[in-house]
Amino acid sequence: MSAVNIKNLVKSFGELVAVNDLTLDVREGEIYALLGPNGAGKTTTIKMLMGLLDPDSGNASVFGINSQENPVEVKNLVGYVPEEQQLYDSLTPRELFDFIASIRKLSQEKITKRMREFVKALDFEQYYDNMIVTLSQGNKQKTMLIAALLHRPKLLILDEPFSSLDVRSAKIMKDIVKIHAENGGSVLLSTHVMEVAEGLCDRVGIIDEGVLVAEGTLDELRTQSQREGATLEVLFLKLTEQEEEVAEGVSVLREALSD
Repeated sequence: MSAVNIKNLVKSFGELVAVNDLTLDVREGEIYALLGPNGAGKTTTIKMLMGLLDPDSGNASVFGINSQENPVEVKNLVGYVPEEQQLYDSLTPRELFDFIASIRKLSQEKITKRMREFVKALDFEQYYDNMIVTLSQGNKQKTMLIAALLHRPKLLILDEPFSSLDVRSAKIMKDIVKIHAENGGSVLLSTHVMEVAEGLCDRVGIIDEGVLVAEGTLDELRTQSQREGATLEVLFLKLTEQEEEVAEGVSVLREALSD
């Protein structure tokens, strides 16, 4: 069984087709990167997978559970860090984690130990009892990450999880992703940081204007692009047809900076 199965998914907003007949799978135990330019449909796809948006057609499922029909069951299996920081500003992180633990009916003893470990690992102790509204963007990101991991989900869905994290926390985040997969968990990761995707992920799916334009391992993408030894960044620009635009932009900037 696939951890994630997305089949012929379509979502439009008025005249804009955000996701266009998208089909992909994330295998159990796999770290899968979903990449694409801004506005390509990555976050819309993830929201449909989480049951937060209804598709126009097609379906999405997590471990065989349909996201539209059983969104609560899906959420029980997933640890989700969204791109937008959605938190209760009037709570402290400790209060938020306790609230989440009660909603998920988690053992208080285990959760207390788990929270303590995460807080220490992410160098978060001094902010643990501060109101969330007072936290920096980086510490809000850490709060969302800990909240997503509390119930030890089978699937992690991370939408731009490295934004606002300092170097130490970003390294720990990468290690968390690796350990989660080593323990049999699955990860769907959306990021603009090509080096992170290249270093972490087993397979990559690239979408552009809502369409899956390429999918495979790094070597498979190199073969598809006829770019032996190319970095993921080079492959991404090639497969999303942005190479010429980048070259033109650099040329214009070079001329402007030389004046």
